[in-house]
Parts: sequence; C-alpha cells; structure tokens
Amino acid sequence: MKKGDPVMSFIHEDFMLQNEVAKRLYHEYAEKLPIIDYHCHLSPKEIAENHRFSNVTELMLGGDHYKWRAMRSAGVEEDYITGTADPREKFRKWAWVVSLLIGNPLYHWTHLELKRYFGIDKTLSPETADEMYDICNERLKEDAFCAQELIRRSGVEALCTTDDPLDDLAFHKELAGTFPVKVLPTFRPDKAIHIDRDTFLPYMERTGVKTLDALKSFMLSRLDYFQEAGCRLADHGLDDMVPYAEGDAAEVFKKARAGEVITAQEAEIYKTDMSLFFGKEYAKRGWVMQLHIGAMRNNNTVMFHKLGPDAGFDSLNDNAIARPLSRLLDGMEREDLLPKTILYTLHPKDNYVLGTMLGNFQKAPHFGKIQFGSGWWFNDQRDGMEAQMRSLANLGMLASFVGMLTDSRSLLSYPRHEYFRRILCNLIGTWVVNGEFPEDDKQLRIIVEGICYKNAKKYFSY
Repeated sequence: MKKGDPVMSFIHEDFMLQNEVAKRLYHEYAEKLPIIDYHCHLSPKEIAENHRFSNVTELMLGGDHYKWRAMRSAGVEEDYITGTADPREKFRKWAWVVSLLIGNPLYHWTHLELKRYFGIDKTLSPETADEMYDICNERLKEDAFCAQELIRRSGVEALCTTDDPLDDLAFHKELAGTFPVKVLPTFRPDKAIHIDRDTFLPYMERTGVKTLDALKSFMLSRLDYFQEAGCRLADHGLDDMVPYAEGDAAEVFKKARAGEVITAQEAEIYKTDMSLFFGKEYAKRGWVMQLHIGAMRNNNTVMFHKLGPDAGFDSLNDNAIARPLSRLLDGMEREDLLPKTILYTLHPKDNYVLGTMLGNFQKAPHFGKIQFGSGWWFNDQRDGMEAQMRSLANLGMLASFVGMLTDSRSLLSYPRHEYFRRILCNLIGTWVVNGEFPEDDKQLRIIVEGICYKNAKKYFSY
C-alpha cells in the first residue's frame, strides 16, 4: 500500500471479515443471533438493582482488570487505575493507553464498546478523550444505559453469574420474576475445595461443619438450593494443579480443621475426593461442570495485600495436566456419573491435551458431551480463539462447539461475542475460499448458527 492509498474505516461493517464467504456467513447467519453468556462474573446485585452508572469511567474501567494491566504496563500510577483519582483524569489516562495498544484486543474491544453502545465512530486518544468523556456521560443519563437495559440491548437471552455455595441467591430470585433475560447462578465451590489456602478455615467456620461427611451433607443441601433457583452449571478453578491422588480425605480434613499443617500430597488427596464428589452430584442433577485449568493467581503479593484478588496480577501456570485430568474424569465415568463437562485451559500448550482428552469421554446421545472451552482469559483474542478452534477442528468436532462467553465483570463486554463471531466466520470462510470445505450454504449455516447460539441453547437446556 502506497502513502495516500485509501484505507478502510475502522470498525466498519466487514471488520475482520477478509473474504466474501466470511462476510456472508457473518451478516446472514451469525450477526443477529441472541447471546447465551454461560459464564460471566457480572454482579446479580447490580443487575437486580438496575444500577445506573455515575460516569463512563465507572462503566468502562470499573472492575476490568484486563484494562488495568494495560494501564500498569504503560506506567500509569495506581491511583488512576484502582485509586481515588478524578474519573475524568482516569479516562484521560485510559485514552492515552488505548492509543498505544496496537495489536492488543483491548483496542478493538474498547472501540466496539464506544461504537455499539454510544454510537461513537471516532478513535479514542488523548486528543479526543475529553470530548468522548462528555458525550458518554451525557448519554449515561438515558434509561438505555441502566444495567438491565444494557443487557437487553446487547441481545442477551441468558447469562450465568458465578456464585459461592453460601450465597442466598436473593437477587437471582428477584430477577426471575421481573427481568425477561434469564440471570442464573453458577455453583462455584472453590473455597470448600482448596484446603491449602488461607480462606479454607474461615470458610469452614461459616459452614459450621466439623467433619468431611458433615461438609458433604451441607454441600448437598446447597446443591439442592441452587437447583431450585435455576442453577444448572458448576464451575471449578483448578489453578495450581489438576488433582488426582488417593488416600484418606476424611483424615486430611480432620487435620486441616484442627489447624494442623497438611502436606501438598494430603491437599491433593482431599481435592481429588471433593472434585469427584461434586462431579458425580452434578451428573445426578443433569448439570454441566466447568473446569478452568492453568491460572497462577496473585503473583504480586504486595498488590494482593493492597487490592485483594482479581485485580490483574494473575498469569499462566505450566503444570502437566494430562494424566491427572484423565484419572479425574475416568473416576466419574467408571460409575457412569461423569457430567457434561467443559474443559478450559489458560495455557495454549495444553490445547492438544484437551483436544484429545475430549474424545476419550464423548458419549451418545450427547452432541459433544465433553467440550473444549472457548479461548479463555489471556486467550480470548484472535490468535488464541483461532488456535483453540483449529485444535478442536483438527482433533474433534468444531461443529459441536458451544461457542463464546464473556468471563467478564463488565456490562460492556458483550461486543466480545461479536468479535468472536467475526473471527469464527472469517476462519470458516477462509477454509471455504481455500477449497478445504465446500461452499454449501445450507451446511455452513448449520455449523455457524450452532457454534454461535444453537449448540449452547441445547447443551444448557435453555
């Protein structure tokens, strides 16, 4: 391209769609499908109270540790990230950082947020920051920008939050009778499983249990409670390791409950026992189990003690997972109690581990009983998404994939589904153009609509 040659406008209608087949697949089949966001970290309280945001900084930067990490990389002082600096000044800092984010998905996501919700086509930069801040804040006065309306405007049909077993789910129950979008809980029992963390003993005090049998009985009651509230999914964060070790879990629990130090091997015995217990119970109830594998959390202990978890100080773990994951899934399958399961990896090195593990436990009549979860966290960008989908296509069946999720705390994250759908359609369109799959619109429509919406709707029974 020579200087002066025409350049396509940014975020145009064919953004990321690089051939005519991709354009047709996206615009005719994918673009207008509803969204099933089966894993997110939105606040049910914020949704139930129909929260109205005080300024665009709160809406765009509040709780979004993806953006916080980028700001820290640019040397922005913490007061402008998670501190008490003036919201306009925070937005100005973000505008400066965005202007430097070439090649980072945050550049695309931020401009999709501005265009889809605020109708702004200009790019965010230090020169446009104040203008955009004022425009956005004026728009925030409209009812279209309260929490529930943002969800409706995004085309969301159902979303699943992430909830502790001790949660009373009051906000989910309130929403069930007042809000047309399904806002469903997800059972996340990590604090009851991670016996080697500082959170374990305080959590046991909250439950009031003294023995492992009592803990399991208590958790059964909570599973029933979540089921009554519409829950059909569970989620486990297997951060440091996929556990599989045999031994006396009750004795390990007894030691930990008494405040005694337990070994890494003992912790693994307990985690294995509880993971098997929960998995089998999910199967009995027809739930879906999600296993998020491979995060190394809270690396910066100084900032962890200052800000707490989920503040942008996590990264990839590189432990071997194949053998223990095989044994864990097989431990459920041997009793015909392996639930529908979604496996996510944070480390791309394990794409082929998960891509081949799926085939070991697929089972009729399910259309993809065991799923390879969408490119997760650090992988929910074009390269990561394409690598995950190529691995699944090479080793299993891409057509049975349940597609994208936001995994986000931000109500502005739903354009990430658009981003995913464009990437998907471009990938498939490229295969067609290259002669690797026939230009059969009927079959292509089945595949694209399935991955973007229909497979998830059937898989989760929504």
